[in-house]
Amino acid sequence: MTPNANAAFKPAKTSASDKAAATDHTARAIVAAEKIARDKKTEKLKAQRLERAAAEPAAETPASKPTRKSRAGRD
Repeated sequence: MTPNANAAFKPAKTSASDKAAATDHTARAIVAAEKIARDKKTEKLKAQRLERAAAEPAAETPASKPTRKSRAGRD
């Protein structure tokens, strides 16, 4: 056995900039994945909404009743 056998299991020291770069890369990947998932969900819901709107018959707006004039000005 060589005297440096344990050296293979010791992690090398990394610089602060390497750690920051790794964290930044990971955070950006997570944000990008969330954006993709959000966009897919939005497209899916939009397609379902358009499909439902196309399946429903056009709802007719009910004729509004004539409004009554106020009597405040009459004596």
